[in-house]
Amino acid sequence: MSEVKSVLGGEVTAYLDFLKQNKNSSENTLQAYNRDLLKFVDFAVDNEIDSCEEIDVDAVRQYKDYLGVKGLTVASINRSLSALRSFLQYLLTENKIDSNPAKEVHNDKSEKKGPQVLTGGEIELLLSQPDTKEIKGLRDKAMLELIYATGIKVTELISLDVDDINFSIQFLKVAGQGKERFIPLYKLAVKAIQDYIEKSRRLLITSSDEKALFVNISGERMTRQGFWKILKSYAAGAGIKKDITPHTLRHSFAAHLLENGADIREIQEILGHSDISSTQRYAQFLKEKIKTSYIRFHPRA
Repeated sequence: MSEVKSVLGGEVTAYLDFLKQNKNSSENTLQAYNRDLLKFVDFAVDNEIDSCEEIDVDAVRQYKDYLGVKGLTVASINRSLSALRSFLQYLLTENKIDSNPAKEVHNDKSEKKGPQVLTGGEIELLLSQPDTKEIKGLRDKAMLELIYATGIKVTELISLDVDDINFSIQFLKVAGQGKERFIPLYKLAVKAIQDYIEKSRRLLITSSDEKALFVNISGERMTRQGFWKILKSYAAGAGIKKDITPHTLRHSFAAHLLENGADIREIQEILGHSDISSTQRYAQFLKEKIKTSYIRFHPRA
């Protein structure tokens, strides 16, 4: 069994290297593929699939059922199947298999849900949670204010350097994927960042050469996992029952701007969406909100 796991695991590793070298896939994409494909490796071991050649349509169908028994959502199962299809297509091009059986197993339709969005009151409650009398509280307040002020992704947040903030014109520079964008900052966010830099960051960093804007208690650049835990802790403290992720703040930023009259093209530019259809999801959210209000308040609804 361990030999089977070693062989299939080796092919997965080779595939991930291929994605990194030939497709310039991001680290997050590689980690997601790795998680999904290792699920299939475990399934193959349990079902005595000894080689790549033994992966047939029935095996893929059984794998799909196996994921369902494990309690995965339709969306998660579809994502895992997509990862498997891509992996098997790679093996096909490498002449390791004769066909891609995963192409014969289709994804199930899942209900498309709009982005999770916090209300204005929930945002205010969340942003009020950090204790700004403490070193970590000043840092956390600055991070939360900044991500809601700009709608940047968590990877962009933790990648920021001190020099990316222009306090004189109150703008943030965000660099990524070969291009830069500049996002304005409201005064409360600017103040939160200034307070953090002046009163907290200098006590957290271990080297005066540290460029990272946000650092952890070890004085090193904040990680995705670190910010995730911080956000979850404050959401729990605020008593917010919604399933909050770092992306929830990005969604809320965009939805609130649109709700208050911002142009969708301007929101697209701020978020860094290359395709307007990605931004239009928030317009759908606004339509649903209007519909809910109509049903709730119209006397004959």
